[in-house]
Amino acid sequence: MNYPIPDHSALFGADSQVYRGIPSSSALEVAFPAVELSKIAENESWRKEVHRPATSTHKWWAKRLGSVFRGIMAAAVTEAEDDAFKTYSSPVDLRDLVVFDPFAGSGTTVVEAAKLGASVIGSDINPVATLVQRQAVQCWDVSELHRAFKLVESNCREEIDRVHRTETGETVLYYFWVAVASCPHCAARTRLFSTHVFSQNAYPKRVPDAQLVCPECLDVQPGRYDFQLAKCRNGHEFGRAGAVNRTQMTCPNGHISKVLDALGGEIPEREMYAKIVLGRDGKKRYEPINAFDRSLYAECVDLLSAQESDLVLPVGRLDVGENTRQAMRWGFVEWRQFFNERQLYSLGLLGSAIRDVKAGYAEREALVALFSGTLEFNNMFCSFKGEGTGAVRHMFSHHILKPERMPLEAHPWGSPASSGSFSTLFRSRILRAHEYKTDPVDQLLVEGGVQRVTGVSLPFDGQLVTAWPEQGLGHRQVYIRNGDSSRTDLPPASVDLVVTDPPYMDNVHYSELADFFHAWLMGMKPFSDYPYSEETTRSSEEVQSADPREFGDAISRVWKECERVLKPGGLLAFTFHQARLTGWVSLVEALANAGLGVTAIQPIKGEMSTSVTKGGKEPSNLDSIIVCRRSGEVPPGDDSPEAAAARGEQLLAELQKAGIQVGVGDVKSVIRGHVLATYTLGQDTELAALAELADSLASASVTRLCGAAKPA
Repeated sequence: MNYPIPDHSALFGADSQVYRGIPSSSALEVAFPAVELSKIAENESWRKEVHRPATSTHKWWAKRLGSVFRGIMAAAVTEAEDDAFKTYSSPVDLRDLVVFDPFAGSGTTVVEAAKLGASVIGSDINPVATLVQRQAVQCWDVSELHRAFKLVESNCREEIDRVHRTETGETVLYYFWVAVASCPHCAARTRLFSTHVFSQNAYPKRVPDAQLVCPECLDVQPGRYDFQLAKCRNGHEFGRAGAVNRTQMTCPNGHISKVLDALGGEIPEREMYAKIVLGRDGKKRYEPINAFDRSLYAECVDLLSAQESDLVLPVGRLDVGENTRQAMRWGFVEWRQFFNERQLYSLGLLGSAIRDVKAGYAEREALVALFSGTLEFNNMFCSFKGEGTGAVRHMFSHHILKPERMPLEAHPWGSPASSGSFSTLFRSRILRAHEYKTDPVDQLLVEGGVQRVTGVSLPFDGQLVTAWPEQGLGHRQVYIRNGDSSRTDLPPASVDLVVTDPPYMDNVHYSELADFFHAWLMGMKPFSDYPYSEETTRSSEEVQSADPREFGDAISRVWKECERVLKPGGLLAFTFHQARLTGWVSLVEALANAGLGVTAIQPIKGEMSTSVTKGGKEPSNLDSIIVCRRSGEVPPGDDSPEAAAARGEQLLAELQKAGIQVGVGDVKSVIRGHVLATYTLGQDTELAALAELADSLASASVTRLCGAAKPA
C-alpha cells in the first residue's frame, strides 16, 4: 500500500499522534507491515551512511537498518487492528515510552527512538561501540566544532602535508607499496604482486585504461587492464599475472612455495613503487617512486623515533581470535605494526593535536571519534579500489584483519581530492551527522517508489546522561552506558520496550576488531569513563561464541535482565538470522530460561543480500524480528510446530509475491525459528526432537518456496 506524504507544516502539533504505552495486542505481533518496510529497507541498505548518517560517524559492524527499527517501534505502539505503516509514516510522539537496547552497537535503536520522542537507554559491553553511540545522539555546537577543527589543523597539518609531497612541493595523495618475501628454496627476493596492473577503473570494460608496474625495476607506465605482455622503459618484459596466485608465490627463479612459508612468521618487508600526485593544475597523475620519496620516508622514520614520547601512538598486542588469527600468522603481533613509520608519525601528530585541543567536551569527543574512524582508511591493511570510485578500500572490507600484499598509503589529513582522510571525513561524517540530527530525514513509500522527506521525526535535542537518574529517566533523555548488559543499574519494571540486534553467535567477533581502534583511543580518553588502562576491549561477559552452549548461557543472562527491567505488558523485539540450526536452538532455550515467550516472528529485509557477515553457501537477504512477552503474559493460541511453520511460510510467500528476494537460507532460518519458538510457549516436545522437526519442516518449505531442496 502507498501512502501520500503527510503535511508536516505544523511539526508535532495538535495533529501528531501521542502514544502512551504498549497495547495488549500490538501490530508488531499481529499485522506487521513487512512488505512496505522491506521495500524501504532495500533502498536504505545500499547507502546506509547517506540515509542514516548519525550512526555512521565511525566504523561498527553489522549496522542495522534504521527504517526497520523505526518500523518495529511504530508497530509496537500500534493496536493490532490499526495501520502500523501509517504510524511509521506520520509524526508520532512516544513521549511516555522508555526504550532499551542491551546490544546497542552503532546506536540504531537509540537514534530511531530519540527521533520518535522516546526516552532511551543504549548499553554495550564494548567501549568503542559506546563512543559510536554517543556521537549518534550527542548535540554539538557546530561553530565550536569548526573552531576545534581549525585549532587541530593549525597544530599539525603543515607538517603532515610536508611529509606527503613531491620534490617540487606538490601533494602526494597516495603511495603504492608491495610486500616482499624471500624464496625458501633459493632466497630470491620476490615482490608479492598478484597482478602487475596496480590501478584500473572500477568499470574496466567501459574504461580500459590502467597503470602497470614492472616487477623487476618497479617502473610504472600506462597500459590496459587486460594487457598480456608489456615492456618497461628499462627493457624488461612482463605479463599481467604477478608472483602470487592465491596462497602460493613463484620466485624469479621459478620456485613455487606458500607465501606464509616464505614469510616465516615475520611481517613482510614493504617497498614503495608508485604514487598519485595532485598537480598544481588540480589533476592527478601517476609517477614512480624516486630518491626524494625514499629520503622523505627515511626522515619520517627518524622523526618518529625522536618524537615518540610526545605522540599519540597505538599500544597493545593482538590476542589469538577468530578475526586476528590470519594477521598473526603473517607475523603481526602488535597493533602499531599495522602502520608504516610515516603513518605512525603523521597520525601521531594528528592524534596529539586532538588530545590536547582546548574545546568543548562534546566537540572534542567528536574529533576523537573522527580520528579513530580515519584509522580505518590509513593503515597498511588498506588497498586501492581503483579509478572511478573512492580510492581507498578500507581495512575491514572483508570483516577480518586481512594482511594486504599490495597496500595503499593515503595522506591522512588529505584534500578535497582525497578518500578516507581526516579532513574529508569531517565533512562527510561529522557535519553530515550534525545536519541529520538538526533536521532528520526519513524514507517513505509513495507513488513511484521510496522518497526521502523531512518533518516526520523530531530533531535531536534530548539530554545525554551517563548514569541512571535517581528520579528516573526524564522526557527525551538518552542514557548511554558502557558495560555488561546482564547487570545494569536500571530499576525493575522501568522499560516499556526492548529493541535490539544481538550477536549472531559465530559471525564477526566485534571486540577482536574494535581493539584496532582501542589501541589508539587509550591515549586519547574520548570520554570520562573510557577504559584507557585496559589493553583490550574483549570481555569474558560478551555474548559472542561459536560454541552454542556458551552463546546460549551468555545471551540468556542478558534476556533475564531484560525480563527484570520490562514493565508489565512490555515487549522485547529483536532481529536475528542464523544459518546454523544450533544457533536457533541456543536462542530459544535462552529465551525460555529467561521467562520469555515468543508471540511472533516477522521476516523482514536484512542489511544486504551479499553481506559477508551472513554469507557462505546460502547468503541471507532477510532477518527475523522476534517478538516476546513475559511467559505469563503470552496470550493463548495454536502453538503446534506445524502451524507455526505454516505461518512462517505464509509470511515468506507474501514477501515473495511483493518482489522481495527470498533465498534458501532465508527460508531455512525463518521456518526453523517459527518451529523452535514454540518451545518458549510450553511445547511438550523435547528441544532436540523439536530441532529435528524444524529442520524437516524447513526443508519442505524450501521445496515449496524455492524449488528443489538443496543439501544443508
